[in-house]
Amino acid sequence: MSDIKGLSEKDFQSLQNFYWTLIDKMRGSAYLPGWEKGVYPSDAFLKESLAAGEATALYVDGKIAAAMVLNHQCNDGYREIGRNVHADPSEVLFVHALGVMPDYQRRGLAKIMVQEAIRTAGLQKQAAVRLDVLNGNAPALRLYESCGFEYRGTVKMFYEDTGWTDYLLYELVL
Repeated sequence: MSDIKGLSEKDFQSLQNFYWTLIDKMRGSAYLPGWEKGVYPSDAFLKESLAAGEATALYVDGKIAAAMVLNHQCNDGYREIGRNVHADPSEVLFVHALGVMPDYQRRGLAKIMVQEAIRTAGLQKQAAVRLDVLNGNAPALRLYESCGFEYRGTVKMFYEDTGWTDYLLYELVL
């Protein structure tokens, strides 16, 4: 049985443990998220997201099987791409740190999480949902495209965990 829940500050340890375990279990995988313990998602990022009510988890049998953060913050690289809808960042929901524990992959959980992001954006009357994908992450690209996201361009962006790297930017207009 699965259940999607918004997380709060009391869930910090569980969420941090989810990401750190995910990072460990993904080592050697063909499609790495590029994350690093304590760097991304950082403790500060997780605590801020939890305090703001921006973190969501999908529980399976009482354990976090998938998690993500939804907010209005984006990397400066997003300014460099064309969009189908021109909107202020406050009118766009950005998906961050979407991950599924390897033990639960290939069960459609990532798609459930993306659908939850789209549903949340709709409830908040957002103009679009946007996200970036590390270049070469074929499963993520297939997932987002199957959910209706459109490729908007590739931009070299800096993140603490990956340095300057090519990211593919996607958008779903609501």
